[in-house]
Amino acid sequence: LQITGLIFGGVGMVGTLAATVMPQWRVSAYIDGNIVVFETIWEGLWMDCISQLGIRLQCKFYDSVLALPPPLEAFRALMCIAVVLSIISFLMAIVGVKYTHRTKEDAQGISVFILAAGVAFLLTGILVLIPVSWTGGSIIHDFYDPKVPVPLKRELGAALYVGWVSTALLIAAGAMYCSF
Repeated sequence: LQITGLIFGGVGMVGTLAATVMPQWRVSAYIDGNIVVFETIWEGLWMDCISQLGIRLQCKFYDSVLALPPPLEAFRALMCIAVVLSIISFLMAIVGVKYTHRTKEDAQGISVFILAAGVAFLLTGILVLIPVSWTGGSIIHDFYDPKVPVPLKRELGAALYVGWVSTALLIAAGAMYCSF
C-alpha cells in the first residue's frame, strides 16, 4: 500500500508540474458554422499560443505580471505552491517508505513521516483542485453565456484534465498514507 501511494504521489507530482506549465488551460471553441479552422488559440497560466493549421506554433509569455487579471495571478501562485508541496510530500513519502523497511521496531518515527506525507499529499490535491475546477467552471459558464461573443468562447483544455487526474492521484496517495 505504501509503494502504491508512492507511485500515485509521484505521478500526481509530475501531473501537477505538467498542468502548471502547459499552455492548454483554455482552448478556442469553434461553434456555429465554423467548419474550416485555421487558428487554434491556447491560453495558459504563463503564456498564450496560436497554432496555425497545426504547422506553425507561436507562443508568447504574458508581458507583465501586473497586467494579469487577479484570478490568474492567484491560480499561478496556487499551482506553484502545489508543485513545491508535491515535491516535498513525495520526498517525505520516500523517506517514510525507506524508514519503514529499515526499522520495524520504531513505529513512532514511521508514522510521523508517513502521516506528514499523507497530509501534504491531501493539501497538494486541494491546492491543485481549486484553480483547475475554478477555471473549468468559468469556461463552462462563459461558453453557455449568450452575452459572450462567439470568438471569445473557450473550451476545456488538456491541462485541466491533467490537473483533475493529478488531483485524484494526490488525494488517493494522501488517503493511503493517512490510513497508516
